[in-house]
Amino acid sequence: MKKRSIKPIENRGGKCPPPKKKFNFKCCTDNTIKSLHEVEYFLNHFNRFIKYIKLYRILK
Repeated sequence: MKKRSIKPIENRGGKCPPPKKKFNFKCCTDNTIKSLHEVEYFLNHFNRFIKYIKLYRILK
């Protein structure tokens, strides 16, 4: 009786894996800048939020 050896590459379904995407530095910097602006906006308006909570507690 002969032993069959199956190569692992042939047993994967026949499709090649997709090529890796190149790193897009511009996209990452744009996203970082946008998120920094959002954090800055939140921190600048956080004081309003605290005043609103205090007023809500007083009027409650």
